[in-house]
Amino acid sequence: MELNLQELNATEFPVPVELEDNIAITSLSQLYNWGRRNSMWPMLFGLACCAIEMIATASSRFDFSRFGFEVMRATPRQADLMIVSGTVTKKMVVPIVRLYNQMPEPKYVLAMGACASGGGPFKEGYNVVSGMDKYLPVDVYVPGCPPTPQALLYGMIALQRKIDGQSIANGDDVPWYGVGPAEPTPVPVLGPDIIDPRQMDMIRRQAESAADAPLLGSRELPALTQMVAAKVETAAPVAEAAPADVDALNVVLPAGAAPWAEAEDIREKRRLRALARKALRASRRAAQAEGE
Repeated sequence: MELNLQELNATEFPVPVELEDNIAITSLSQLYNWGRRNSMWPMLFGLACCAIEMIATASSRFDFSRFGFEVMRATPRQADLMIVSGTVTKKMVVPIVRLYNQMPEPKYVLAMGACASGGGPFKEGYNVVSGMDKYLPVDVYVPGCPPTPQALLYGMIALQRKIDGQSIANGDDVPWYGVGPAEPTPVPVLGPDIIDPRQMDMIRRQAESAADAPLLGSRELPALTQMVAAKVETAAPVAEAAPADVDALNVVLPAGAAPWAEAEDIREKRRLRALARKALRASRRAAQAEGE
């Protein structure tokens, strides 16, 4: 890339025309930002249809190397720009955050497409996160479904403009120059649902308050004996048995089994009634066979 020293001139002191190609009066922040903005190395990975457009942006027709993004790296340890291109599922957000933690600082995140920006057509779905910014600090959003290579180039240029406005003297602009090592981003926990470890305390407090609070709209269920009595009173008679049939029923019932009117368990009532029906049908068939 051709070096233009006039781009680095950021001072009120004039530079003679004959020396503009050899001397530049600038600040340390602008020199540092100029070096970073023109040497961005994106990380090579794709998630869905947006990855096809990202590949097309790196092809010879668009060639984002013209803007200083150069080649894509297949390892996070050699990349400083993560392009989240495509649908981020709850299963995939775990390795994405892990790869982000393995990238050296300074590092940036670009959310490409509607899915990575806010969930897209799968928003509030059971397996897609509603935006990558819930887990990583996103610097630039590129809308579209999927966005065109021109849109991605515009997003990359917008990232370069953001880098130009940063100052190494401001800790909010460049947090990686803070005191001490930077804390890694917590890796989400994949279980029945995706859980952000940063919200564990809040989730625990909500669960405890919900367990202690009385249930709204709940009612006490009646006792089992009351339910059985109500069932017996409202139940229709199974069959009108003749005196001869009653003797047959008593013979077929198991020894020591209580009649169904005295049973307390509903399942036991149903079992005894089924045995009674079976014995009644058998006695009627036997009587019919003797008559023939």
